[in-house]
Amino acid sequence: MTINVYTEQTPNPATMKFMVNKLLINGSEDFATKESAELSPFAKELFKFNFVNGVFFASNFVTITKTEDAEWPDIEPILKEFVKGAVESEYKIKEETDEAAPAFTGTDIEIKIQQILHDYVRPAVEQDGGAISYKSFDDGIVTVELRGSCSGCPSSTITLKSGIQNLLQRMVPEVKEVVSEAL
Repeated sequence: MTINVYTEQTPNPATMKFMVNKLLINGSEDFATKESAELSPFAKELFKFNFVNGVFFASNFVTITKTEDAEWPDIEPILKEFVKGAVESEYKIKEETDEAAPAFTGTDIEIKIQQILHDYVRPAVEQDGGAISYKSFDDGIVTVELRGSCSGCPSSTITLKSGIQNLLQRMVPEVKEVVSEAL
């Protein structure tokens, strides 16, 4: 199989999404620091580039966060070639586990919130090179965690309040607010 890599801009100017025509991982993995990538050969190699500041994997893409001093026109071709080679060489993102359908836990309301986030919000967030995970529901407030290109993105607050919060409030009347937990 010939591996093709193409890039997509994300709403976060510091991140670029490198799309691959092959499934890389079921679920997602976030490596926000070089130290966190120690057990991931793929991410560890990416962090050897001095302009890589964060790495996030989901389904068929890797989102790379660059350092402030790097410019995409200079580093994009280098990273594109590296991602292609890493996928062809089958670099491991993490040790594979059998991940079945997500197991939602909690009260009926919490399960409904998690299902909505999984079915409606997750695919949209992944399209922008990020990921969302449910943290808690307490006294009408849903707490989520945004990762990948969504972490630190200038438009993530708008996404959180205008998109996710409005959707959850329409579908689960008990929801008063949605907040994001800082990483």
